[in-house]
Amino acid sequence: MYLLNSLSALKPKLKPYFLCNSNFNCNYYPITTTKSSITQMATKVDESNVGIFCFISNLPGFRGILKQRYSDFIVNEVDKEGNVAHLTSLDAPQEEIGEETVTTTEDTANTKSYASEIESFRSLAGDSDAKHLEDFINQINSGVEDGISPIVLSPDSDKSHRTAMHNFFKQNFKFLVTDVVDGPDASSKCIRVRLNTGGQRNKGRHSKKRKERGDKPFDSRGSENWSENNGKFLRFHLYKENKDTQEALGVIGKMLGIQPRSFGFAGTKDKRAVTTQRVTAFKQHASRLAALNERLIGIKVGDFCYVKEGLLLGQLMGNRFTITLRGVVADSDDTVKASADALGRLGFINYFGLQRFGSGSVPTHLIGAALFRGEWKAAVSMILDPREGERTVIAKAREYYKESNDIEGTLKQLPRHLVAERAILQCLKKCPGNYLQALKAVPRTLRMMYIHSYQSYLWNHAASLRVQKYGTDQVVLGDLVYCKGDNTENVSGGMPECEDDSYNDADDSNHLDEISGTDLPEERNNLVKVVTAEDIHTGNYTIDDVVLPMPGSRVIYPSNDIANVFHDLAKKDAISLLESVHSVKEFSLTSITGSYRRVFQKPLDFEWELLSYTDGNIPLVETDLEKIAKSKPVKKAREEDLANGNDKNNLVDCTKQSEILENNMKTETDDNEVEGEQEDVLPRVESQEPQMALKLSFTLPASCYATMAIRELLKTSTSVAYHKTLN
Repeated sequence: MYLLNSLSALKPKLKPYFLCNSNFNCNYYPITTTKSSITQMATKVDESNVGIFCFISNLPGFRGILKQRYSDFIVNEVDKEGNVAHLTSLDAPQEEIGEETVTTTEDTANTKSYASEIESFRSLAGDSDAKHLEDFINQINSGVEDGISPIVLSPDSDKSHRTAMHNFFKQNFKFLVTDVVDGPDASSKCIRVRLNTGGQRNKGRHSKKRKERGDKPFDSRGSENWSENNGKFLRFHLYKENKDTQEALGVIGKMLGIQPRSFGFAGTKDKRAVTTQRVTAFKQHASRLAALNERLIGIKVGDFCYVKEGLLLGQLMGNRFTITLRGVVADSDDTVKASADALGRLGFINYFGLQRFGSGSVPTHLIGAALFRGEWKAAVSMILDPREGERTVIAKAREYYKESNDIEGTLKQLPRHLVAERAILQCLKKCPGNYLQALKAVPRTLRMMYIHSYQSYLWNHAASLRVQKYGTDQVVLGDLVYCKGDNTENVSGGMPECEDDSYNDADDSNHLDEISGTDLPEERNNLVKVVTAEDIHTGNYTIDDVVLPMPGSRVIYPSNDIANVFHDLAKKDAISLLESVHSVKEFSLTSITGSYRRVFQKPLDFEWELLSYTDGNIPLVETDLEKIAKSKPVKKAREEDLANGNDKNNLVDCTKQSEILENNMKTETDDNEVEGEQEDVLPRVESQEPQMALKLSFTLPASCYATMAIRELLKTSTSVAYHKTLN
């Protein structure tokens, strides 16, 4: 086991958390000593601030630059079937709008009459309810979007029979959901059946906020000229450079004149990268989106087809990464080779990476802590107040509000992509002083990001202590593991990672934090248990089975010393994991379900190779866009037009465009103008002597951070600020 050298520098400032054991040197576990110390941490987040300390191997690290170019970090989404999403075509397919045939529609045989299921239901519920259900399904199949009211079945006083009815719907009509309403008399109940507008059962889909929107999970203003043979959703591959998913879809949505909630996607992707992912849009023609390619900068759409259902968060297996570390310097090539081999063999500690905690000077977990304490005004201030290192236009807007308290004037200055800030200010404009309501105005998945960030903060610290105290080789007494076999003693359900009772709020899904996936695990149905002496004796479990909880109301904790870190660290932040100081459920750990996460992760389909190069400005790996450019030449536009943001009616050569974008670090603004984003700039690299690069290709499950795998190789920080200094 290998610890950061900087950890020893913290010793005089930190309270000793545990004593040394027989295998390792004495270490100090870095926890804050007072509540006020959290506020003092409001600077650029560093790994040590969020519990990232340890490594699996004791091999020496080496120098390597992460993301010197954005094309050095390529991410391609992997769907549930294991297919890797690539951009292979920018052209719209041939389609006959409003006619009987659409060549790009996915298998239309998916439409079912459900006749056999209705007959089975008839034997369970009787003729009357079967006819009622048949009419309901026919209404849904007619394509009517509005006015589909729930149906209420006949009164039923037999609870066991009602349970059988519920189960029947779960098994045979997954597009429907059922609940119970009062019957005509006190002794009876009625089952109510309604359309599951989100495509899967989620308690949060029928919240008060959603009902006020008409219970629609997406913007339903799609094209009026729509073929009945088309699937109602256009699925396409979104390719983007140096933009987050929300920003890219915001630009596309504005050009199309539709709201962001028209789009669905399985997970957000890194901003400082070149990424390709699947996206769906409600009732949009491929030709409209394909036409945007001529005006989009750093964004491309393609590989169009029509499908029956929109994408939801979590509908992915993971991501395929192609990462190039430049400027590699080591004692010898053997050092690099040994480290790469060890990464593939041993894996890495499955920390939540720095992206989880935000890129600003106010880490998101501090905002989460304020929410757990019920400090609504403080949380609002942390979101709105000036921060270090932001672009001038944002910094001026924040300063203006802090000095003037002029909401209207601030909103005019504040860029539209600052979704949380704008939502809060707009609410405060209507309800001055109502800070809780202002926080609830933030899109749900974005405000839940603050909550999950604090859970991740606790988890990272617990993972570090687990490695520091018990090593990385074997399971120990009291560990938590995913169950094997039929042993169910001291068992808890394996909930999805970072999911609470109402987390999957589909139409707010455009506002997740910048992560390489979404927070859903590969083992959704697994159970978790505490390791016993018998388990250790039989050798049923290995280190790869060890998990730690994301705090919540339905998790169990290890029965060894690791449990203490969750409670002690939260206590230092004036937070209880077992009790809530307020009644707002979504900001309470006692109301959030909680989940589990593997402590150690191995990269899948791992490959690596050493490369030699002389010009640091030339890409070492082809992007999807560059591959298209090779196979299909396109018109060229003047480079100076692109640099000035004058992109109208011009299509820049794909390869050249990618290079220009990266070197100039441009980004779209609300008015489709191009403006420098200085906080992301890495210096242009002058031509130099031959250098070495390490190219890595691997797949990780959703919610795992590729940067943490790179950290295991380099044994240094993965922060952007640090890697800028290497240039």
